[in-house]
Amino acid sequence: MTDRPLSLPDRIGACRLCAAEFARTATAHAPRPVAWFDTGATPGVMIVGQAPGIRVHLAGRPFADPSGDRLRDWLGIDPATFYDRARVAIVPMAFCFPGYDAAGSDLPPPPRCAATWRAEVMAALGPVPLMLLVGGPAQRWHLGAAATRGGVGATVARWRDHAPAVFPLPHPSWRNTGWLKRNPWFAAEVLPALRARVQEALA
Repeated sequence: MTDRPLSLPDRIGACRLCAAEFARTATAHAPRPVAWFDTGATPGVMIVGQAPGIRVHLAGRPFADPSGDRLRDWLGIDPATFYDRARVAIVPMAFCFPGYDAAGSDLPPPPRCAATWRAEVMAALGPVPLMLLVGGPAQRWHLGAAATRGGVGATVARWRDHAPAVFPLPHPSWRNTGWLKRNPWFAAEVLPALRARVQEALA
């Protein structure tokens, strides 16, 4: 009997390339890649984030935290739809929690992850009607330096340059609550357009 080859999500889930680096972080954790997509389906929406946080690392599900609650509210979809791999692909720039530094801050996504897996993931999923770029690393990778000049806030402010196929978004972390309050145009202009486009892409 021949063993079936592992699927791409399963191969990513078995990746341990960064084990030594993670062991040297303040959290001293083992890799736990969270690859939430189905290469046998054609998703309507792709969510590209940064990297899992500690709660996602422990839960084994992407955006299983208050950031996920806020993101689902932004998109106007319920958890059942959000976690339906056939409809929504969640492919961050790094699939593992990178750990904390000595000051307790999140470490950036390890570049090795995208260098190892990103091209294969994008090729396997193929064209997706709607791509959501959440945070700076995702925006820089997919839009390039010229389109992301000025940082995340400026990139999000230029959202019409990329819609309707791509929406750059701030990270839904509580750390960005102040930014959201200072920039009411995001809720007034971006979110209605985003929710309408999500419904179109998932129809």
